[in-house]
Order: sequence, then structure tokens, then C-alpha cells
Amino acid sequence: MDERLKYAPCGYISITHEGIVTEVNQTFLDMMGYAQEDLVHKHIESIMSTANKLIFHSYFYPFINLDGHVEELYLRLKDRQGESIPYILNGRRYEMEGVEIIDCVLVQMGKRIDYELELRSAKKQMENAYWEKDQALVKLKQIHMEIEQKQQELMDINAVLVELSYTDKLTGLKNRRFVQEKLEEQIIRYGSTQEPFSICILDIDYFKKVNDTWGHQTGDEVLEKLADILISHSLHKDVVARFGGEEFVMILPDMDVHESKVKAENLRRAIANVAWEKINITVSIGVATVTPQDSDTTILKQADLALYASKENGRNRVTHIIDLNEKSL
Repeated sequence: MDERLKYAPCGYISITHEGIVTEVNQTFLDMMGYAQEDLVHKHIESIMSTANKLIFHSYFYPFINLDGHVEELYLRLKDRQGESIPYILNGRRYEMEGVEIIDCVLVQMGKRIDYELELRSAKKQMENAYWEKDQALVKLKQIHMEIEQKQQELMDINAVLVELSYTDKLTGLKNRRFVQEKLEEQIIRYGSTQEPFSICILDIDYFKKVNDTWGHQTGDEVLEKLADILISHSLHKDVVARFGGEEFVMILPDMDVHESKVKAENLRRAIANVAWEKINITVSIGVATVTPQDSDTTILKQADLALYASKENGRNRVTHIIDLNEKSL
């Protein structure tokens, strides 16, 4: 971390998309009484109360996924002694070498007590007016109705924001965050039912050449068309998502090794046989089927290894991780 940033007159924290702290400046550590090892590689929510975790999930993640930034989010964070310290948080998302990082600036709220006193005073005045005047009572009821209406509108907006936070803006498919949550659900379901599921990772072959030759607009059109093809070849229970860049993921519930191989091969052929406008497009596919030893992380890794093998062996092909494991025996 840059020396000036390390001692900047405000707190600075970098977190991953999953909320894991990767960097924190000395200013924030001094304000909160922590050492580097107390926070780095820990989840940022580890220093939040349950109420503030709820605020963080309701506002921070939807806005950071939708707009790429969050401004003036009020939070309370626990210092080393467990005291609740008020902060204003501004955050911005960016990618570096394909890795998503969220930088957060935290400014301590020194006048929070004054604000709370003002709110208490306003509440007292409202209560007095409520009991003293019938006209104020009627107006207060009207205000309550308006607040309820606004709360419902806010809930509706939050529901839309949550949906958008799970959606890839370009293709309309689900995104990486959604895939990770669904994989966790599938692993839990497998543990209780032993019903198999498989996962495919598809990567467009030589996609950089498409962008370099025809431009990023054509590249976007290819991504959108591929998304349509994947949707048209999926079942209602399948999860189809853009994992990032030119990579797509399909979660295939109730599909064993053989079925997933057939499914992946049919997809590969369908994509290769489509009449693409400017350039022939093919995909390499890696497939993995859940085993009792798998977690949501390991099955993704297995499918990724299979994808790498497809690319290494000439592209435009399907590889199931079980085939690689059998060859290594």
C-alpha cells in the first residue's frame, strides 16, 4: 500500500467481492485499535453487528453490483473493545487482472450523538403535538400512511436491486455471485438426497481475436447470441450464467457423468453449427459431476481444470474431469 494512503486522514479498506479484507490502512487500524492480522483475510462483516450486517446486505451489495459504487452509506463498526463506532462509507468496485476488488473509504462520524439528540427532541415534539391538537393527530396519521407507502416502495425497489445484483447487464443471464450461491444450495441438497448434479464451464475460443478484429461491439453481440443459445438448450431447472469475460457456467441438476457429457457435447455442436455473422465461433467446455468429497469451491475447480484440458488439447471440445482422473491412474 502507498505510504500516503497508509496514513491518509480517513480509513481505507480493500475487500473482495465476497467481503474478505485484503488491505487496510494504518489510520483505520489506529482508530479502531486493531492490528493488521485482526482484519486482513477476515470478513468485513466480522466487525459488524447483526443490524449493520443487514444494512450492508440491503444497500452495499445491491448498489456496488448495479452501479459499481456506493456513496454515503451510514454504518456502525465494532472496535477492538466492542464499542460501536459510527462511519460514513464510500466504496467503488474495479477489476485488476480479472480479479474484482472493492475499495472503501471510511470517515468517522463525530457528531452522531448530536444527531440522535435532535431526533429525540423532534420525536418528543411530535408526541406533544399528537396529544395536544386533533388537527396534528390527523396530519400525523396521514404522515404515517405516507411513510408506510414509501417503505413499501423502498422494499419494492430493494427487491429489484437484489435481482439486478444477480444479473449480468450485457446478456441478461445470472452472474458469478448467483452461481456461487446456487452451487452452495446444490452441495447441501446433494448431501441430503445424494442426487447428482453437474457443472459446465464454457469458454469462447480465441475470443480476443474477435474483439481485436471486429471490435468490442461485435464481441458483445457474440456474447449476447451465445447467451441466447445456452438458454434455448437449457431446462427450466438449469442455471445459466455468465461467469465473467467470455466464460459461461451451467449448473445441471440431476445430471450424472454420462448425461452431462452428452449435454455438453450437444451444446458444443449447436454453438459450432450456428450461422455466425462475421466469424465462426466455437467453445471449449469443462465438465465436472459432484462427488462426496466436493464443495462448491472444489467442483468449480474441477470443471475449470477440465476446461483447461479442452483448450490445451486443441479447443472446440468437451472434457469431463473424470476422464482426466482416469488417464492419470
